[in-house]
Amino acid sequence: MTSTDLAVARDRVRDLVGGEPNDLTLRGFLHGLPGVDAVGLSQRADGLGTRSIKTTSKAWALDRIISLIDLTTLEGADTPGKVRSLVSKAVHPDASDPTCPQVAAVCVYGDMVPYAVEALGARHGDPDHGLVSVAAVATAFPSGRASLAVKLADTADAVAAGADEIDMVIDRGAFLAGDYGRVFDEIVQVKQACARPDGTSASLKVILETGELNTYDNVKRASWLAILAGGDFIKTSTGKVSPAATLPVTLLMLEVVRDWHRLTGEKIGVKPAGGIRTAKDAIKYLVTVAETVGEQWLQPHLFRYGASSLLNDVLRQRQKLASGHYTGTDYVTID
Repeated sequence: MTSTDLAVARDRVRDLVGGEPNDLTLRGFLHGLPGVDAVGLSQRADGLGTRSIKTTSKAWALDRIISLIDLTTLEGADTPGKVRSLVSKAVHPDASDPTCPQVAAVCVYGDMVPYAVEALGARHGDPDHGLVSVAAVATAFPSGRASLAVKLADTADAVAAGADEIDMVIDRGAFLAGDYGRVFDEIVQVKQACARPDGTSASLKVILETGELNTYDNVKRASWLAILAGGDFIKTSTGKVSPAATLPVTLLMLEVVRDWHRLTGEKIGVKPAGGIRTAKDAIKYLVTVAETVGEQWLQPHLFRYGASSLLNDVLRQRQKLASGHYTGTDYVTID
């Protein structure tokens, strides 16, 4: 984000919240948002989750799901070799079928970014242009418990190593304590740390960790706060806390994105992450996106699945459509 972009964003936030963004003005704005009808939200999500898809549309849906996956490994035991294997699977999800699309990105810890970049080689780049991005988790993932200086260094190191996208975690403790100004300022400064010397910037996904926010109203407020502070995506979860992504929470976040688009004309991405393991469940999310914000959101710079095991089930369903029967579970690689 350039200094001009930052100034424009600050001016817009001042107009929206009624003054300089601090605890007082942000609290007034966020707590002035209409409350969430939990029963109505669950009913809408349930209704969208029961929509059926015809066989001809299912083939399209499965390929689209693959193209929207952030294939992820975020374990303490990650090695350069494991990351190279992940990249190989990201580029050739089904080695027997050259028509199978690539995933959108591989998501790794910051110190693994150089190995992912190297393994991708010429295939490293914008997934909207047929390439595969490298996403890095940062800001003391998954807890977010570190000084701001450490969080900013974590982000800058990953960007310098070649990360195209940064998945940051908010300070949930500060948010739940009502310290909205602190959360806002941290997101703004992490966004600035995503800047590169050439004037471009890594995309910023803001992880809310909705499983720790306790209420739908808090999820709505955190979504608005992340967008106001300059997040390019809002993401449900780290995948390390239960519950992770759920359809009602994702629907709520999509409704916030829809309302922001109506208000400003800007399109913000959404990434449900954690707990989406089957093609059947992933299709429910596709339908929810299409019905809430429109099919224009079903592209990599506006919607992602954060997943590790989802790809395997999608590949098996894809093979079933092609051959008429399921392959063995050992046909696809084990994550």
